[in-house]
Amino acid sequence: MNYLHIITGLEEIVKQLGIQLRYEKGDFEGGYCMLRDQQVLVVNKRLHEMRRASILAQALAAIGIENVFVKPAIREFIEDEVQKARKTKAAAI
Repeated sequence: MNYLHIITGLEEIVKQLGIQLRYEKGDFEGGYCMLRDQQVLVVNKRLHEMRRASILAQALAAIGIENVFVKPAIREFIEDEVQKARKTKAAAI
């Protein structure tokens, strides 16, 4: 499964959760936030597809996807990205 397919699958989950997804330019990578009582997930559109997929996956893991159907390959990608992020943070300490 390539990154564009993964991003599409992740975007479908965002939509199911009723979260607004925005791709913007700027000096940031992305993440989840609340903006005037609305859930928003912002991703830097200048990032490489691999990094965009990772940002989406980590944000969805933080939000929680327990009540939404997630394709097994997408769920595995999300879990892998969360583990990579944890290892990176542990190595930095």
